[in-house]
Amino acid sequence: MTTAAPERTTDETRLALDAGLVTPHTRRQRPRPRALAVILRTLGPLALLGGWALASATGALTQDVLASPSQVAGAVGELWGNGQLTDALGVSLTRAGLGLLFGATTGLVLGVVTGFTRLGEELLDSAIQVLRTVPFLALVPLFMVWFGITETAKVALIGVATSFPMYVSASGGVRNTDRKLVEAMRSFGLGRWAIVRTVVLPGALPALLSGLRLSMTLSVIALIAAEEINSTEGIGYLMAQAQNYSRTDILAVCILIYGLLGLTADAVVRVLERLLMPWRQAVQGAAR
Repeated sequence: MTTAAPERTTDETRLALDAGLVTPHTRRQRPRPRALAVILRTLGPLALLGGWALASATGALTQDVLASPSQVAGAVGELWGNGQLTDALGVSLTRAGLGLLFGATTGLVLGVVTGFTRLGEELLDSAIQVLRTVPFLALVPLFMVWFGITETAKVALIGVATSFPMYVSASGGVRNTDRKLVEAMRSFGLGRWAIVRTVVLPGALPALLSGLRLSMTLSVIALIAAEEINSTEGIGYLMAQAQNYSRTDILAVCILIYGLLGLTADAVVRVLERLLMPWRQAVQGAAR
């Protein structure tokens, strides 16, 4: 009886080979060192920086078009030394943070209401979809009439821009929640708020984080537009002053800061994904 199993296996293998089938080979996943991943991620920005420096050194890129990296570094030191950079960063981050807080919270609440209740969807969704198609830049003149040239107009503009991505993601994520699980929780006596807190929001967490990523990115884009509304402080004000004096080095500094703000926002969401959904990282690592 001990030799029957190997003989049977040999016969099945021979039949499979005669039929043109091959024995599957399992691919062993080798963990990639984190240092290698960091190096690969920095290759792109380093290549751009090297091309920029080379173009400036060869004269293909003149100072009146764009300052060289060394001149931009000098401008950073100048702005940091006189305190303008830190003050502008504080003002801009406060604007973007407040607008994101109001906008993302509003989008989340409306998304849960329209996604979880039929009455909320029938009453609110069509109106929100109409407003969502209006470019937020078109609201700048209207907000200036309503709020004047104040911080309220800037924060409100960022809030409007960041609310719709969160709304769409939250509404879609809530609708995709397993209805059988919701009904099971109702049969156990859970109220509507308890179901939303313990079942709906955890189930919609991937969609919510995707919406947060889009909202944080849009908060930086809306910040650029908001700071064009006659700002007297902030990164946008530095850009306006640099434009008046043709300081391409300071213009480059402000553009790089906006880019770094967007990159930081994306990194924050990635960290939240690792903390709130550790199983997702394990699945992605096994798929690579």
